[in-house]
Amino acid sequence: MKKFTKLALVSSLAISANAMAMQAMDDASLGATTGQDGINIGIGISKIEIEKLYIHDNDGLTLKGTAAVAGTPPTPASADYNGGTSTAGAIVIKGNGKSVMVGGVETNVVKDKAIVIGANYDNAGAYLLASRNLADLQIDSDAGTGTNGAFINIAAQVSGLDINIGEIGVTASNAVPAAGAASIRRGGKDDAGAGQNYNAILSGLSLKTGQMTANIQLGAAPQGAMIKLNTKMVGGLEIKNLGILDNSTKQGTGDGTAGNRAAGEIFVESIKVADANSTDLTIKQSVSVVGKEGASNGYIRMISSSGPIDTYVKGVHLGSSTAGSIGDVEVQGMQTYFSPAMGTYVPGAVITISGR
Repeated sequence: MKKFTKLALVSSLAISANAMAMQAMDDASLGATTGQDGINIGIGISKIEIEKLYIHDNDGLTLKGTAAVAGTPPTPASADYNGGTSTAGAIVIKGNGKSVMVGGVETNVVKDKAIVIGANYDNAGAYLLASRNLADLQIDSDAGTGTNGAFINIAAQVSGLDINIGEIGVTASNAVPAAGAASIRRGGKDDAGAGQNYNAILSGLSLKTGQMTANIQLGAAPQGAMIKLNTKMVGGLEIKNLGILDNSTKQGTGDGTAGNRAAGEIFVESIKVADANSTDLTIKQSVSVVGKEGASNGYIRMISSSGPIDTYVKGVHLGSSTAGSIGDVEVQGMQTYFSPAMGTYVPGAVITISGR
């Protein structure tokens, strides 16, 4: 849970650099926020919509083991068989196609969209910046110290976000567009029709965040990392309407009618994450991009040093989103640790992300 939480926070911060705001500040107001030379930017965009999002794995999964062989008696698959075909596949996020009507009004913003990002207007705007921007940036250039010590410092304040994500699944990738093609779109075989090859994994989820601050340094980065998060998210983090699907139990068309069993689902109404014995969430994290060295091709490293957190999971439904809830689950004071050396335990976590 904590790994997912931290990744979601960093992702929402990265998205917000291109995202929305309620009204722009004028130059005088922006200058007053720092009282010094430099560049001040107020980002004023009301909403972002993404139709579909694909992450292509161009070489698929390398085959291991041997598959089952029909016969009398049949030969079972080997213990290490993984079903790989070394054929390109993709994680895809797309609209969930669900019509949700409340009082005669369509309320499902991800029916036909993969991702919709807007402002978190909850609690009468308590989670927005005073400027009502999505983000206020203060940019300064500094000579630094020593040889090649120059750097750019970007101080960012980000409003609370309301992030809605549609259905997440896996599909077969289409071919890369050839030279001279009419479009750069590649896409996958997730649409209904001949050749469809798609399985849903998550039925969707929503994220609600509070205000955040971050400091980004490009160049020498004397703060010790490219991105430093050291802030308290007012109102904590909330993940809503999370559905985990199991397509192995699906039969027929999967529409839930007789003889057409729908995919099984673990559905969670809400997950709230905050500091232990608090409603806010402290975020202390350093994000660095580590370059190639020897056999290592480089990776992203995220080091978290936040304290213990409380998690409250509301409305756990097994089988389908309409099944009876088994109740709520509460975890108090969870603390993770990492070991910089054998026998040493430091509160926090280290997450690395790299390609293969």
